[in-house]
Amino acid sequence: MNLLIMGLPGAGKGTQAAKIVEQFNIAHISTGDMFRAAIGNETGLGLLAKSFMDAGNLVPDDVTNGIVKERLAQEDIKTKGFLLDGYPRTIDQAHALDQNLADLGIALDGVINISIDPAKLQERLSGRIIHKVTGETFHKVFNPPAETYNEEDYYQREDDKPESVARRLEVNIAQGQPIIDHYRTQNLVHDIDGDQDIDLVFADIEKVLSGLK
Repeated sequence: MNLLIMGLPGAGKGTQAAKIVEQFNIAHISTGDMFRAAIGNETGLGLLAKSFMDAGNLVPDDVTNGIVKERLAQEDIKTKGFLLDGYPRTIDQAHALDQNLADLGIALDGVINISIDPAKLQERLSGRIIHKVTGETFHKVFNPPAETYNEEDYYQREDDKPESVARRLEVNIAQGQPIIDHYRTQNLVHDIDGDQDIDLVFADIEKVLSGLK
């Protein structure tokens, strides 16, 4: 099977991706792993990507798309299939992926979209607090340190503050929705309710993927 997995930050995409890869024995292709491998192997595109990263710049789409295509051309993809995680991030990357898959003679079988109300994700992501002395991590709603606690003893990372979380979700929705719409026109999108227990989410994913095999 050749799959994409999509979902907003906090939707549990990483957890479900790991379960899919283990259960269905397909190659897990994440953006970070691809870049590290290309740079470590000193491929032409890997070295080019490194030059941008070392300069503190974003890697251009054409380089990213090329690294993805190199990975998809490797032998294990032919025998095992793949789960793409963290790519495509923009509609332009989605169009490039379509072309690269066509060039390689690979068909995409499905797009798993883990869907949760953004307001609930806001609560999930902005509730993390860290104890100033011990460094222990808690959650205001799901894992509070005690029934009553002194908020002055805890702090939040900048990324966890409500305004930062809201901006991150807005950016991801703006970038991700056109991609989902693009694949929906190809009848590839399978929406999964992410607002349930982790095992129940995966059970729903299993049902979908078992029907694709």
